[in-house]
Amino acid sequence: MSVQPGESRRHRVVVIGSGFGGLFGTQALRRADVEVTLIGRTTHHLFQPLLYQVATGILSVGDIAPATRMVLRKQKNAQVLLGEVETIDLEKKTVTSRFLERQTVTEFDSLIVAAGAGPSYFGNDHFAEFAPGMKTIDDALELRGRILGAFEQAELSDDHDERSRLLTFVVVGAGPTGVELAGQIAELSRRTLKDAFRHIDSTEARVVLLDGASEVLPVYGGKLSRKTRKTLERLGVEIQLNAMVTGVDAEGLTVKEKDGTERRLESQCKVWSAGVAASPLGKQLAEQSGAGIDRAGRVEVLPDLSLPGYPNVFVIGDMMSLDKLPGLAQVAMQGGKYAARQIISSIEGQDPAQRPPFKYFDKGSMATISRFSAVAKVGKLEISGFLGWIAWLFIHLLYLVGFSSKLSTLLSWTQAFFSSGRNEMAATEQQVFARIAIERLRAHTDGELTPGADGSGADGSAANGAGANTAPAADRKTAG
Repeated sequence: MSVQPGESRRHRVVVIGSGFGGLFGTQALRRADVEVTLIGRTTHHLFQPLLYQVATGILSVGDIAPATRMVLRKQKNAQVLLGEVETIDLEKKTVTSRFLERQTVTEFDSLIVAAGAGPSYFGNDHFAEFAPGMKTIDDALELRGRILGAFEQAELSDDHDERSRLLTFVVVGAGPTGVELAGQIAELSRRTLKDAFRHIDSTEARVVLLDGASEVLPVYGGKLSRKTRKTLERLGVEIQLNAMVTGVDAEGLTVKEKDGTERRLESQCKVWSAGVAASPLGKQLAEQSGAGIDRAGRVEVLPDLSLPGYPNVFVIGDMMSLDKLPGLAQVAMQGGKYAARQIISSIEGQDPAQRPPFKYFDKGSMATISRFSAVAKVGKLEISGFLGWIAWLFIHLLYLVGFSSKLSTLLSWTQAFFSSGRNEMAATEQQVFARIAIERLRAHTDGELTPGADGSGADGSAANGAGANTAPAADRKTAG
């Protein structure tokens, strides 16, 4: 175990998370007389709104995930530590993180917690094995492998029913991520992969968008939801609403209709974008501070984004619950900047009781449906179609980190949107199976599996190894 030096003449700020909230909060402190330590579970800052474009071959990982160290290399008062935070002790003012077998304890005077959120399966976490979420680079690369792998397997199959199952892609959740992903899978099959196979017609692929709500993009509602649905249907996407997923396995899903009847949907490649759950660190903070916690695991913060009794601890982004603010990148960015300003003011002698409440400036929200078509809502202004797409392009380019990322992204978009080509079409077997292999290895190491239960030998040795790019035959058949 290592301990970060505690003796410092300057105020020590620890930031947990390298997403929008954590990165913007750290950068807002660049001119302050403080020492900032950013603890991230990954080595990169992820521009999550474009993750689906990595999954569908438009953008590379580097376009949307610059190394955090490189982003902050010129900020002399900031350092980056790699590790997953295990515990936060508010009384001792310490954060304990772990990277591999190395445990690190970091002391703080002020703390910004921006650990984000992951997918929520609403109590059915076993769905994740067959329907991964879309929250990380690993998720996107796994999904790319599953999508392209399904087409490759269908090319090799002579069985009509098997081909139909392989060429059915199901996206669960009709929010922005689900809509964007469904639209891009449809375009991938109908434009990019057209005429690329000799035994199957990729344009006949079936793309299904499922949701328990009564409309697509329910957060937008009204005209924009209707326009989104019409655009998706023109692309060939099947919209199935008022449909709840009650079961997921390797070969399909069980869907419950509004009237209570259930039906089966055969599909090998599924993706889950139906809900989010805040980092489990939120529960720790709530228990120690007495703060409330909502159904999604978000901490109910005070108007200044701090915890009750701990004016030096701020919870922002997808982890906070305040005034029904949405889980958007803009909320996290503004929250990070606000928390940084309050820390600076406190150092300068301001009484925390005199802090102005956090006020979110709504810059609007948007979602792309397909090339040349997007929807955007800014206050009462609603934009759709080509104009919405232009606005979407501009805003996303504006907030990408780094000039090189902006330039390479623009070039990739030019190719993808104005031709049928996509540069990032490589996929490997390891991308598909690594997540499950790692989870099984961890479970075996923790003693949660009995010998042989995870496909290993009786002596507990892994038959295939977590790092190998091979997989059991049953997994190969069903994972895509």
